[in-house]
Amino acid sequence: WRLIGLVYPKRSAVVTIRKWLEEGHTVRKYELNRIVRELRKLKRYKHALEICEWMRLQQDIKRLPGDYAVHLDLIAKVRGLTSAEKFFEDLPEKMRGQATCTALLHTYVQNKLSAKAEALMEKMSECGFIKNPLPYNHMISLCISQGELEKVPAIVKELKKNTSPDIVTFNLLLSVCASQNKVESAGKIFDELKKAKIEPDWVTYSALTNLYIKGKQFEKAASTLKEMEKKASRKNRVVYPSLISLHTNMGDKAGVQQIWKKMKSCFRKMNDAEYTCMISSLVKLGDFEEAEKLYNEWESVSGSGDARVPNILLAAYINGDKMDVAENFYQQIVQKGISPCYTTWELLTWGYLKKQQMEKVLDCFKQAVCSVKKWNPNEKLVREVFNKLEDLGDTEDAEKLLVILRDAGHVSTKVYNSLLRVYAKAGKMPLIVAERMQKDNVRLDEETHKLIKLTSKMRVTEVSSSF
Repeated sequence: WRLIGLVYPKRSAVVTIRKWLEEGHTVRKYELNRIVRELRKLKRYKHALEICEWMRLQQDIKRLPGDYAVHLDLIAKVRGLTSAEKFFEDLPEKMRGQATCTALLHTYVQNKLSAKAEALMEKMSECGFIKNPLPYNHMISLCISQGELEKVPAIVKELKKNTSPDIVTFNLLLSVCASQNKVESAGKIFDELKKAKIEPDWVTYSALTNLYIKGKQFEKAASTLKEMEKKASRKNRVVYPSLISLHTNMGDKAGVQQIWKKMKSCFRKMNDAEYTCMISSLVKLGDFEEAEKLYNEWESVSGSGDARVPNILLAAYINGDKMDVAENFYQQIVQKGISPCYTTWELLTWGYLKKQQMEKVLDCFKQAVCSVKKWNPNEKLVREVFNKLEDLGDTEDAEKLLVILRDAGHVSTKVYNSLLRVYAKAGKMPLIVAERMQKDNVRLDEETHKLIKLTSKMRVTEVSSSF
């Protein structure tokens, strides 16, 4: 259990094992496998991989194909696909069987590599390695993630020819029905599941409830939701947030409160994700008073300082045109020592944009861009800020926005054209735009030339501050 206690990634699991052995203790394979399982659940893949690597070097530990499959999966997670493929190729022939092939297939699916996954499936089929539905389930997942739902029926047909569907297969098929709003098809799949004498799990009932809610079949939704509630337990904690979300989608505030009450009686402490789920639900149901109470409770019991939790209320205030409340709430967040994240700054940018407070817009936008290592441009936000500056004919702030975007490494023809449109609206001529674009390695397009020609007839402005 010392291994489970390794919180910091830089600490070595191997050093901990050696120390344990030096103290005169023994290590058994089944114990190490159990620890690897626990570490994987906790997403501590580096330490789990270190244990697998150590076990591989021990002469007295006999490794089975399943052990190598876990090892391969961990390599893919920690070192990437290429390393996982090399590990597979370097395995002894007898270890390149059903378990390790399925692990490699899973890696291809996670990386959305359809061609490699299909080729491996074909090879596995030729070798007689497909003895259970797991590989087919992986392929169905891939089709869903790639939006290639038309391929699913052929995979299911092949699955039924070689083996039998399991609960995961049926749940995947129900999710396909949900994405296409096919209530009748979902009913047939559920009937087939019962006929196969497979016990539905909470995911089954969640998918059906979602479908019924979308189809406004609220009686059926209430029935499947009741069945889903029976699956919630101390051991199956993950069910509760899903139940809260579904009750919310049905507009059932009493049901939401009942589930939360049950959670509080079952568990000593709620985690951030659970608070996030409940606060979001209360906001959706329009109960701001309860949402604020619950937020204050989270603030008093959680030491995480995760800005994603207050962002729910901040977004609700801004979307509800309560910018004064949002500003006060933001001050409360900062005073409590919670560091704003990218989303916090982006939300405030949108809020100030609605109020046309452009100085604050640019300040918050700059903070947003600077809060991340690599900014993934929000094209809509940039466009809307430029549009507002164009409406106002505010060339000075447009130039400031250009500087922020340049510093973030995101100047483009589109950005310069937006800048020129602001000048055109203001009836001003920007200086040396073509030269600035050349310096920024940005090409001029047809619209750029038109805008430069248009603004060249206007009154001259001062030399741009962004040059």
